[in-house]
Amino acid sequence: MPYGTDKPCDNSAHTGMTGPAGPAGPRQAFSSSIAYLYDGSFEGLLCCVYESYYQRELPSMIFCDSEMQETLFPVKEIVTDNDSAQKVEHSISHSISNEALQLVRLCYYSRVENREIAILNFLRIGYKTGAPVTDMLANDAVMAITKIARNVSRESNYYREFLRFSDYNGALVAIIEPKNFVLPMIVDHYCDRFPGEQFLIYDETHKYAIVHQNGESVIIQLEHLELPATCAKEEKYRALWKRFYDTIAIEGRINPKLRMNNMPKRYWKHLTEFMD
Repeated sequence: MPYGTDKPCDNSAHTGMTGPAGPAGPRQAFSSSIAYLYDGSFEGLLCCVYESYYQRELPSMIFCDSEMQETLFPVKEIVTDNDSAQKVEHSISHSISNEALQLVRLCYYSRVENREIAILNFLRIGYKTGAPVTDMLANDAVMAITKIARNVSRESNYYREFLRFSDYNGALVAIIEPKNFVLPMIVDHYCDRFPGEQFLIYDETHKYAIVHQNGESVIIQLEHLELPATCAKEEKYRALWKRFYDTIAIEGRINPKLRMNNMPKRYWKHLTEFMD
């Protein structure tokens, strides 16, 4: 689940998280023989960071309940508490930088294995170093999260460009198959572009969808999307688009290799111009 929830986890004596030393006062040795289990939400992940600093623990694994893994370490379940999550989020932006917070968000939306540990390792350095941490690309932990964030950002940009809607009874529907969870990063783009339209963008990989209607949008979990047959008008528009695509091509300048560099082939499946 990409969006988080609530639960108590308050201890006002240890909620500072205001300086590069981290959230819980003077530095002490961290214990590492433990694994964290959280609900999969961004807020839940921030609560894992909070727990790590508050309890002076450095988990060897962090995984969500939908991605259970075998481990020899004792597993601690971290319950999501919005207050603790907000304190961590505030500490990242103020004790490190807004750029660091953006890196953390992008890494979270990736589906890279052990992304949670990559985030925690980055933040441990960030709390010690402050804002310069995002430029420390010679550091393995910083380079790791930077590469992941760039990959997620690149894919979300592709889906602002390589997405085709089809009309189904007055509603616009598009299907995508991203490697990462990109819906939160493209929702504002399409809501701003089509404010008066009813549309749905379905992430077939992760089984989530953006639903926009009456000027409001929401991201929902959707296990299966069954669409009706396309109408004659939609088929006509598809044929016109394909003809336009073929007509504007300059035969002497066709470069398949360059096209695949600019438009990777894995995006072609749901593009109208490449449909059979």
